[in-house]
Amino acid sequence: MTAKPRGATLTILALLLALMVISDFHKPFAHHPGEGFVFFGTRLAGTANTIVAPIFGIILAVYVYGIFAMRKFALPLGIFYAAYVILNMPLFILTYHGTPVMQEHSWAYLVPYPFVAIGVSSGAAWLLYRRKADLR
Repeated sequence: MTAKPRGATLTILALLLALMVISDFHKPFAHHPGEGFVFFGTRLAGTANTIVAPIFGIILAVYVYGIFAMRKFALPLGIFYAAYVILNMPLFILTYHGTPVMQEHSWAYLVPYPFVAIGVSSGAAWLLYRRKADLR
């Protein structure tokens, strides 16, 4: 059985997710207080950030590998990650609405960010779902 190519869009989404892997692994070493990993709406710091950010980095790295290799396990990881991103966004806004944390970024960043984050995570999961017969 010959593997079907993953396609340009899925490849680009996997590359964007790979950037998130790098970002997650960078979080424990960030010296800016606004760069902690956001876990269910709460920006982590200290030990929690040092533990949780790399765990998510590993999960995402496995997911990215699954996309590139067109493996079946990528689909449930993609659905999990897309659901997490969709839940994490409003929880962050509810947690930090009206606080200095929300003022750290300009509206030029805050407005498009949810569309990009949800679009990449959900788009990859959706494309994997559409191609589930091609996953091995």
